Amino acid sequence: MRSFVTDAVIVREAKIVLIRRKNEPYKGMWALPGGFAEEGETAERCCEREAQEETGLRVKARKLIGVFSSPERDPRGAIAGAYLCEVLGGELKGGDDAKEAKWFSLDELPELAFDHKKIIEAARKMI
Repeated sequence: MRSFVTDAVIVREAKIVLIRRKNEPYKGMWALPGGFAEEGETAERCCEREAQEETGLRVKARKLIGVFSSPERDPRGAIAGAYLCEVLGGELKGGDDAKEAKWFSLDELPELAFDHKKIIEAARKMI
């Protein structure tokens, strides 16, 4: 059985929050904040919790961007639900599975882990 993760797309003023991964897979690469859903947790709550744990920002998952299920998207085989998120508060700082968290211009993104470039491209069509 494949596991489920969520990815938070946190955009404000043409900038997006990315985290530098602390662990494999893709250790050291930039990625969207996100992670595995816990037992009994909704996808939206998972997205909000993971975003706060990895970025220090409290967010609200406002809109589903899509479900990304290509078997090649994640070496662990996870299916992802990606959400556009609104920042409610907090201070940007890396935590949990993130070595650091940083705002990037949507026009100058670094190389990204997983299929996160595809997720961001889908999100840009919605904002």
